[in-house]
Amino acid sequence: MNILGIESSCDETAAAVYTDSGLKSNVIASQTVHKQYGGVVPELASRAHHKTIWATVEQALDEASLSIDEIDAIAVTQGPGLIGALLVGVCFAKGLSLARDIPLIGVNHMEAHIYANFIENQPEYPFVALTVSGGHTQLVHVKDTFDHELMGRTRDDAAGEAFDKIGKILGLPYPAGPIMDEKARLGDPKFHNFPQSMLNNKFEFSFSGLKTSVMYYLQDKDDREAFLDDHLNDICASVSHAITEVLVKKLRKAIKHTGVKTAVLAGGVSANSMMREKALEMTKKLDCTLHIPKLQYCTDNAAMIAITGYLKAQQSQFDDLEMKPFASL
Repeated sequence: MNILGIESSCDETAAAVYTDSGLKSNVIASQTVHKQYGGVVPELASRAHHKTIWATVEQALDEASLSIDEIDAIAVTQGPGLIGALLVGVCFAKGLSLARDIPLIGVNHMEAHIYANFIENQPEYPFVALTVSGGHTQLVHVKDTFDHELMGRTRDDAAGEAFDKIGKILGLPYPAGPIMDEKARLGDPKFHNFPQSMLNNKFEFSFSGLKTSVMYYLQDKDDREAFLDDHLNDICASVSHAITEVLVKKLRKAIKHTGVKTAVLAGGVSANSMMREKALEMTKKLDCTLHIPKLQYCTDNAAMIAITGYLKAQQSQFDDLEMKPFASL
């Protein structure tokens, strides 16, 4: 089987090809237009997808040394995401499916983050997945392929969203998450004790209060700019510590609650170095195997869509042209 994967849920236009012998290509066209606005502008994202999607797909096919006639199924992100951006990918995939008589597979973006761990590894079922991205934070008990139980999720801001919003408060450019990670490595995580919310709740998350705490903390400084010049790295480290402590503590509870011997990280925040280190240390103490995707498979990409489409094709889970995108879970 040769699967073409297409991703357009937010601000990355991506295409990839996955075959019986593994991943053959993974092309990402990143959008830079949003940096000046401090966040993704949905209308601009849709226009950028429209301009680049065909060239991105062509490049993915070329790098895989395959023609469109050799593709057995087209897997496309169906949601969640920005509805306008999703429509570009879904409509393009439908047109290609109709024109070339190629089966269509709709993929849940959050499931795809989990199955990104299968691109180069084979996690053993059952396992617990901590999926942490810019829009979602959730714990999922994965009992078998596509047999999922949602254990808990954020009630407000996602972890990645908290990083970006706090980064904006600190005057960092968008997206702030990777920049905060770099600065946190140079800072003291115990510089300030920012709140760790909802630790008494087993599997639910909340990060909006942390953002407010950082804002009030800086308001109390007489010379905010001078303070940030001296302690920006320390604040980034303290914020990263607060967020990752909550994530790892919840993951630990989920592992002990389910009794699984395997855990996986997924989503953009799984690229965070402090998160990776803490999760590895915690799972080692529990004698639990931890799988983390390579950095290029953590953020939005089409390789994860293609591998998920491949797994769905193996179970004959195809869709028809009536398939519609969905903005939220």
